[in-house]
Amino acid sequence: MSRAEELTEEQWSLIEPLLPKIERVDGRGRPRIEDRAVLNGIFWILRTGAPWADLPGRFPSHQTCHRRFQEWVDSGTLKSVLEMLAEDLRSRGKLDLSECFIDGTFVVAKKGGSAWERPSGAKVRRSWLWQTAMVFLSPYTLHLLLRMKSPLSRVLSKTGLSPIPLND
Repeated sequence: MSRAEELTEEQWSLIEPLLPKIERVDGRGRPRIEDRAVLNGIFWILRTGAPWADLPGRFPSHQTCHRRFQEWVDSGTLKSVLEMLAEDLRSRGKLDLSECFIDGTFVVAKKGGSAWERPSGAKVRRSWLWQTAMVFLSPYTLHLLLRMKSPLSRVLSKTGLSPIPLND
């Protein structure tokens, strides 16, 4: 039985072709864990911000999920999967990129200062708030907004936050 937060059949049919097909020809070793189960585990970690070791038992081992996550990030597969899911949501009207919010929890206030400063300390950098902020500051997110022709990409371009200037 599928849980509500796991990939639906429709979502899986969209992204399955993007995942590399890896089979051992020598027949040795353990059988490869299904990509769908691993991806559900990865999405659980990304959604909750929990450490890999806290992955619930209904998913494959945290080592397997983390290793596959690293492989897919390095190869660009995860980026393609996330873009495909975001585009699917946008095309069905379930994702509106014209409205966003900024969480200023970690913005350091400096009297008379106009520049932002990154907070210090390892604990802050590991927090889910900082990790979430890094997603929205990521060049991948900005490229996705540009590719999807989001109105937000124009705003970011004019403020200098976009890595790619838009031509009007």
